Amino acid sequence: MATRIAVTAAYFLLIFVIGLLARSRSRGSASQYFLAGRALGAPVLIMTMAATNFSAFTVFGVSGAGYRDGLAFFPIMAFGTGFMALTFWLLGRKAWQLGRMHDLVTPSELVRHLYGGGPVAAVTAVVLVVFTVPYLALQPLAAGAVVHQIFGLPAWVGAVAVTAAIVLYTLRGGMRAVAWTDVLQGALLLGTMLLAVMMAVRYHGGWTPAFSAVAAQEPGLFSRPGLQQTYTPAVWFSFLALWFFCDPMFPQLFQRFYAAGKEKTLGWLVLLYPAICTVVFAPPVLVGVLGHLSFPALAGKEADGIFAMVMTVVGGDLAGTLVLVAGLAALMSTMDSQLLTLSSIVSRDLWPLLWRGRAAGVGMARVFVLVLAALGLLVALTTDATILDLGVTAFSGFAVLFPTVLFGLYLRQPRSSAALASILSGEALVVASHLGVLPSSGFLSAVPAMACATIVYLAVHLLTGPAGLPRVTRSQLFLIIGFGAIFVLAQDYWRWGEVGPLILGIPAWCWYFVGLSVAQMALTGWMLRKSGVPTSPVKHRLCPP
Repeated sequence: MATRIAVTAAYFLLIFVIGLLARSRSRGSASQYFLAGRALGAPVLIMTMAATNFSAFTVFGVSGAGYRDGLAFFPIMAFGTGFMALTFWLLGRKAWQLGRMHDLVTPSELVRHLYGGGPVAAVTAVVLVVFTVPYLALQPLAAGAVVHQIFGLPAWVGAVAVTAAIVLYTLRGGMRAVAWTDVLQGALLLGTMLLAVMMAVRYHGGWTPAFSAVAAQEPGLFSRPGLQQTYTPAVWFSFLALWFFCDPMFPQLFQRFYAAGKEKTLGWLVLLYPAICTVVFAPPVLVGVLGHLSFPALAGKEADGIFAMVMTVVGGDLAGTLVLVAGLAALMSTMDSQLLTLSSIVSRDLWPLLWRGRAAGVGMARVFVLVLAALGLLVALTTDATILDLGVTAFSGFAVLFPTVLFGLYLRQPRSSAALASILSGEALVVASHLGVLPSSGFLSAVPAMACATIVYLAVHLLTGPAGLPRVTRSQLFLIIGFGAIFVLAQDYWRWGEVGPLILGIPAWCWYFVGLSVAQMALTGWMLRKSGVPTSPVKHRLCPP
């Protein structure tokens, strides 16, 4: 127990020290507090974007899904999330430019600028807050499970303690503290996820014997649609499309577009993100699969604790606690960003609607951090949903906003009537699905909502004025065809039900998706060169001065 206390205490001490040092450089303005002065270099931006995106869902939700269904969840997360990085350039580059030009801080402010104010920005802000709260609740929910595994304390104690720690350093340092703590938390997550797989494999006799034993026990874990027959072709397509639409609309990720120091900083992020996703998402899925050897009969929400359970068995006090602390790092690096971004939306977009059109200052924004943290904690302590269920509900709500932002950035004459109709109709389908009144079509509920939001936007836009479509160059057409082909190749339905051949104990169809991510990175490099963004570390400095 002394080892567990020492490792955990050392981690929290480092976090608080970083938060204190970051505070000393903050001047208290909105740009400084929420965006770190719009000066993040490539290494810090990449780490904070990755750490923010890789949340409790990544460690505990993904390992739980790996336990329930097997390796089928690996391409969904690794390739799907990596492919989504294309939207960081598609949306992020223009958001970065407009953010600097017009001093934008929140996603809703960009929408207000694109559509000339009106109710569209207010509705966008409300949607972002409403659907971030269940995603926010994932973090203390998982924190309780981790603290219980480390110290045997009740889950609610861990949820409250971790939430309080996050609030303390977020209140003091703002985005600068969040970004620099994300560097530590992201590095800890990357390193210890790999360590976790190595420990689990070693415990079970080596790589090939371990996975051979699982394959003999549960062969369904090594094929699609998975052990519980979850990932049909329709569900597969749904998840890959969902990440593309929803991830860039996570408000805590979108706000980081504004915080980039230079345009080429975003270029590095887009180029490297597929590789980062492959490295980060493989370990929790593999640990979840190997969990069947030690805990063969978990069901439902129980499976979300498989990562912590396996590490407690195979790691011993020092290594096991270190890996579990990495799980805390993942959830804390997301929750702090969610709290900071939500407070900016409430103080700058919603508060003026209630208080004479005046945005709240940084001091009031800190109060909102406290209120939002308490709300997320309340949801976490009262829900009986799985981490995956909570995540998918939030993701669907975010995805509906994608057409409004995309078309607002690229159409020459975007109209607020089209945006408002798109958001309201899409979110109506999300609510209908949540209430169980939307007929099931075999796809995730997010697919009809995304399709509805896109079709309604274009229909209203075309019916209310000139199309104003952007001109597509030959290079852009090549990129559309190239990235489109990669996405189509990811729908490899001819391999359904196939297990082998195995390469290093992993089915060949899993390695196929690693190859698709490599192809995406190559095409992204070409795209960045055509855009005039340097990608060679020999000729250009990685971190802008």
